[in-house]
Amino acid sequence: MSLKISLRKLYEKLLDLYGYQNWWPIDEEYHKNMGTDPRDEVIISAVLTQNTSWKNVERSLERIKREGILSLEFVRSVDEKTLQDLIRPAGFYTLKSKRLKELALFMNPTEKVKYVSRGDLLKIKGIGRETADVILLYAGGRLYFVIDKYTQRFIERFYGLKGSYESLKNFFEENLPKDVKVYKEFHALMDEHAKRFCKSIPLCGGCPLKDMCINASPSS
Repeated sequence: MSLKISLRKLYEKLLDLYGYQNWWPIDEEYHKNMGTDPRDEVIISAVLTQNTSWKNVERSLERIKREGILSLEFVRSVDEKTLQDLIRPAGFYTLKSKRLKELALFMNPTEKVKYVSRGDLLKIKGIGRETADVILLYAGGRLYFVIDKYTQRFIERFYGLKGSYESLKNFFEENLPKDVKVYKEFHALMDEHAKRFCKSIPLCGGCPLKDMCINASPSS
């Protein structure tokens, strides 16, 4: 069985288990009512989620929606102290406010996400590879696979692969169909599985994928 088939089979098994995750989550109704661009929410939350939980990101997004406007235009126009207060629940709010300001200025108009280069995104202070790829894939609908700590853990245990961000990203991009939906869903599904079973200390005993994992321990 080729690696391409096995990766696809693993994706399909995850999809059968958990269904479509429809990640990145955005509040479509809010943007419809406000006339704002839902891609702005992806870009903003991609920065907010750095080094924090998604629950904290949601709290910050709700504060922005309640006391401001969830858009890059708002980020560009609001004073930095106010922005810091709004995103405080996401932590590192001083750093993140600066990153958001710079990114919002760069990503003007939002339509730029369709053609901006990854290299130019990475030149923005505080925008690393994972954040850049989240923006390009989930806001831009472009073929950039996202690697995060859950993906790294998952692929090490299922394929015995360890390596740099770029080497793991290339592994997926070279062995998956060139399909944005597959990229989005596979990333989200691996994260979901890692949170349920493939934890730091894995719960292999009850894992529905243990027969496909080269490192599964039935006693875990």
